[in-house]
Amino acid sequence: MAEPPILEADRVSLRFGGVRALTDVSFAVGQGEIFSIIGPNGAGKTSMVNCVSGRYRPTEGRVLFAGQDITRTATSRRAALGIGRTFQNLALFGHMTVLDNIMVGRHHLLRSGFVRGMAYWLGGAQREELEHRREVEEIIDFLEIQHVRKAIAGTLSYGLRKRVELARAVALRPRLILLDEPMAGMNLEEKEDMARYIVDLNEEWGMTVLMIEHDMGVVMDISHRVMVLDFGKRIAEGAPEEVLANPHVKRAYLGEADEVARDEGEPVPA
Repeated sequence: MAEPPILEADRVSLRFGGVRALTDVSFAVGQGEIFSIIGPNGAGKTSMVNCVSGRYRPTEGRVLFAGQDITRTATSRRAALGIGRTFQNLALFGHMTVLDNIMVGRHHLLRSGFVRGMAYWLGGAQREELEHRREVEEIIDFLEIQHVRKAIAGTLSYGLRKRVELARAVALRPRLILLDEPMAGMNLEEKEDMARYIVDLNEEWGMTVLMIEHDMGVVMDISHRVMVLDFGKRIAEGAPEEVLANPHVKRAYLGEADEVARDEGEPVPA
């Protein structure tokens, strides 16, 4: 029997007043997939991810994680269930060290309460913190940021800050990680590194990945399946090469309206 999907969006719609950000969007992400959402600016990509992470609540429809309806589940609870994310705009604590920023990602896993914390040196809190530190150091090694582990996050280059934000999301040890434009603003070398980390998280760490990304080369190289949104509606979904060849995608995403018209037998505008 096929394994059930880890994430399902069931006819999700989202409105802000009279503006429809999403209209009747349905899709499913399988266990162990790298699933990418692409589309023009304003297509509803981040709105969809925000519905999954809990930042937005759909006006209509449902979001299910591992078969559980999480449509009305709080964001913090979704993190505890195993959903981590990064943001299009960096959301690090700029005054804190890299190590402390990543440790924030372990916060929901801490078990020692206030009383045990007061007795830090006598109770289990010290031992628990050391265990979490070991997990964080493993992530630091994986993302090759050992040399900046004690640096103040706000002083780092943009590419390194993006890597630190990924590290904080990974520190959750999520089953599903949501990546909102993880390569935006990076140079070619940084993009190649980030793509390698994402593939390794998927293949070696067993994380399912839901990614928004504008770099079509990266999307086509590392995604198992791709969904295309346009004006808040799903217009295509499938294997990368199938989606790229879809005439509706060419029209919406690549602007090849004339070719689409010819394919469908429509008159080509003069």
